[in-house]
Formats: sequence, structure tokens, C-alpha cells
Amino acid sequence: MRIRATVAVASGALALSALGLPAATADDGRSWTPDFGLSAPERPSERMAARAVTADDDLRITKAVVNGGKPIIVGTTTPKKVTVAITATDDSGIADAGTILWIGDDLESEDSFGFSQNEEAAKCTAASATTSTCTLTVTVDPAWLINSDATSWKVGAAVLSNDGQVVQDDAFGKTNLQRFSKVTVNAAPEPVRKGYTITVTGKLSRANWETGTYKGYAGQAVKLQFRKKTSTTYTTVKTINSSSTGELKTTVKASVDGYWRYSFAGTSTTPTVTAAGDFVDVK
Repeated sequence: MRIRATVAVASGALALSALGLPAATADDGRSWTPDFGLSAPERPSERMAARAVTADDDLRITKAVVNGGKPIIVGTTTPKKVTVAITATDDSGIADAGTILWIGDDLESEDSFGFSQNEEAAKCTAASATTSTCTLTVTVDPAWLINSDATSWKVGAAVLSNDGQVVQDDAFGKTNLQRFSKVTVNAAPEPVRKGYTITVTGKLSRANWETGTYKGYAGQAVKLQFRKKTSTTYTTVKTINSSSTGELKTTVKASVDGYWRYSFAGTSTTPTVTAAGDFVDVK
């Protein structure tokens, strides 16, 4: 596992730190500040902090969409910036919003860890005098991730109304974090005589966040697919399982010119991936 310094992660300079929550250190030594990043109300005495929206509040969070509703897929080195869109309503209108992405039982528990939104201000677009959608970004840095983080994450949301009220829900929604995947293919020999055997090899691998490398994904069902040179559609020829090191290998009979590829359907922790077709000329 890579050694990580114990520092706060992704906290906004002008933010209200999770409406007063302290920095938290996870059991694995990672430290972060649950920072919702709201700009301070003009009249602090009117600020109303709440851990969850109640039916009696005029100020309500109605929706939070992360990464357009798609899983967050992160590789080994490049931080992934994702968009979070928070929709809220209040009779005075919406002034600002904040968000965090996190895992754990509770924000104050030792097993919690996450990422706060980036420092740029939320961009709030009004749909009416009372309802707005505020867009923010969160950067998920693989340098801070461990492999077990490929799971369901909580989406915390907080909103500031024009009259200075604040409402916060630590776990308003959910989003999935996945380990970036790769698959390769090589069909040989090429060219090959009709009726002779083609050996199709490849490898299925995925991001290992703890080493910063890609490691073979073992024991996974992978489809071998083929399309004729004259076609645009691939069909599945057979399904094989990746080896203990993620290697793929099978044989087929050569019949016509065409493209061979491996396709992996994905799992809850790892996204779908398909190799580019490898052309084989059949004589």
C-alpha cells in the first residue's frame, strides 16, 4: 500500500466546515475535513443548521445527481473531477449549495473518509423564484483511495437560502465508485489459412489504487466476440474466465476475414470494458 500523509483532503478555503464538524481520521490513517463549502450567510444569527431535512422546513433539498447519474470511474494516477448538481427550494430562493462524497457509518466516526467539493463557488441556476439547481465539482484523487473504496458512497448535501437559513443532509443520496478497467486482445497467426486454428490471447486488468498500477482481474467471465470484415455487428463466439493473473486465452477455427475482441460486462466495483477488434486475414 502506498504511504499516505495524514492531512486534510479537499477542503474549501472560505467554507463552513460541515456546519461545525471537526476533521476526522479514518482507521486506516487517512484524514479529511467534511467540508460542505457554503459561503457564510450575511446574518449568522439567522443560520439554521440541521442534519436532515424535515417536512416542516421551507428550505428543502429535492435532488442530488453525481456525475450525471453514472458511476465514478477512477484510474491509478489521474484525479477525477466529477460534477454534483443539487436542486433545492425555499420561499426566499436559493443562494448557495455544498456537497461531500464519503464512506463510513457516520461523519464523525473513525471509519469515515471522503472528498469535499472544490474551492470554486457553486453555480446556481434558478428554475423559478423559489427553486434552483446548484452545480459543484468534487475531485476524487486515486492517491487517497484503497481498493475497498470501490463501493457505494454517500452524497452529502447542504443548501443556503437567500434569507440565511441552512439545511444539511449528510447522506442525501448515493453514488458508486469503480476501479478503471482495461482489456487487451491479440489474435494470431495473421494471416492464417482457412480452417486453421487461431489463438486469441489478452488480459483483463483494473486499477489497483494501493500500488498505483493495473493488476489482473482474476476469475471473471469475458466474452470472445467476432465480426466479419463486411459487417458492423459483433457476435459472441464463446465465454471464458480470466486466469489468476487476469490472462485470457482460447482457440477458434479461422473461417473468414474479420475482427476478434474480448468484452467484459463489468461488476459492481469495475466498469464494462471492450477491446478494439484485432483483424485477422484468412487466406
